[in-house]
Amino acid sequence: MSDVIKVDVWSDIACPWCYIGKRKFEAGAQAFAAAHPGTDVEVTYHSFELAPDTPVDYDGSEIDFLVAHKGYPADQVRQMLDRVSGIAAEVGLDYDFDALQHTKTIKAHQLLHYAKQHGKQIEAKERLMRAYFIEGRHVGREEELADLAADIGLDREDVLRSLRAGEYLDEVQADIELATRYGIQGVPFFVFDTKYGVSGAQAPEIFQQVLDKVLDERVPSA
Repeated sequence: MSDVIKVDVWSDIACPWCYIGKRKFEAGAQAFAAAHPGTDVEVTYHSFELAPDTPVDYDGSEIDFLVAHKGYPADQVRQMLDRVSGIAAEVGLDYDFDALQHTKTIKAHQLLHYAKQHGKQIEAKERLMRAYFIEGRHVGREEELADLAADIGLDREDVLRSLRAGEYLDEVQADIELATRYGIQGVPFFVFDTKYGVSGAQAPEIFQQVLDKVLDERVPSA
C-alpha cells in the first residue's frame, strides 16, 4: 500500500500567481514522485476570493480593474502584467490579459466543490484557470461554467442545477473561514499534511524539498 502526502491548496481562479504556482508545484511534485514512486501526493483545492466585491459582469479591462482596485497608474499596471505574462510563459502558460474578463469567482469556486464530489476537481481547476487566463472565457456566469464543466465530462444540466441552488456555497465559505483561521492573507498558499505552509509561487525545488521533509519525518530513525 502506497503512502499518501496530502496537500491543501488555497487559491483563486482569478489569481495569476496561483496558476503559475500550480505549474511550479506540479513540477516539484513530479520530481518528488520520480524519486519516491511508492508515495502519492493527494491535492485538494480550497476556495479563496481575492476581490469578493467584484461584480459578475465587470465593465472594464484587467488594467481598469487594477487601476481602480490598487490605485496604481495604468502604465505601471501594464508593466506589472507584462512581467507576470513573462513569468507565466516560463512555465508554459500563454496569458492573455487583453482578452481576460474580470469577474466574481464565487460560482467558479462552487463548481470546484461540485467537481470534487464527482472526482474531477483537479481537472476542473485546470479547465477554469485556462479558460480565464488563456482563452478569455467568462467564469462568473452559470451557463459558461456549465459549458466548461461539460468539457471535462461533468453533467452540464446537473452543474447548472447545483450552481443555481447554491448547493456548495457553504463549503466555499467554510474554506474562506478556515483560511482566515490559518492566517492566510494571500494566495497561492500550500499546506502539507496540515503541518507545513508554503506561500506563493515558489520554485519547483522548494515544493520538492517540503515533500521530501514530510516523507522523511514519517520514516522511523534506525
